[in-house]
Amino acid sequence: MTESQIDTGSEIQLGPVDLVVIEFAEANFTGEGLPILLDLVAKGVVRVIDAAVVKANEDGSFVSVAVADLGQASEEWQLISGWGSGILSAEDVDAVGAILKPGAAAAVIMYENSWAAPFAAAMRAAGGELVAFQRIPAADVIAALEVAEDTEIES
Repeated sequence: MTESQIDTGSEIQLGPVDLVVIEFAEANFTGEGLPILLDLVAKGVVRVIDAAVVKANEDGSFVSVAVADLGQASEEWQLISGWGSGILSAEDVDAVGAILKPGAAAAVIMYENSWAAPFAAAMRAAGGELVAFQRIPAADVIAALEVAEDTEIES
């Protein structure tokens, strides 16, 4: 995926776009997280732009898996099957397949943080330009909060 594939012209309000790859050992999709994702979409917090499923074979090869082939979770995954924009390319799928453990599968989800679109548009209109972005892992934040809490208790 290239930056030019997403239209960021002034006519479109677009929030930050993230791409997540969630690996499932032994290709075991239970569908537990899907209702939460669908709720976030329904509330306008995120907008799924594209999604794919990639399965790694035991011999190191990999394939894109059709939603219908996901077994018992296929009914839930049907709800997102229409979200394919075509922005995820064969090269993106290849990159995901290359990092999967043999026998595993991954959900690849590209989503817009649509809650941020009006803020991002306002900042651009005011002449602002994003010059840095860093995602801080949740585990790091939790650890820092625990240290701060322990320090506060000791004081």
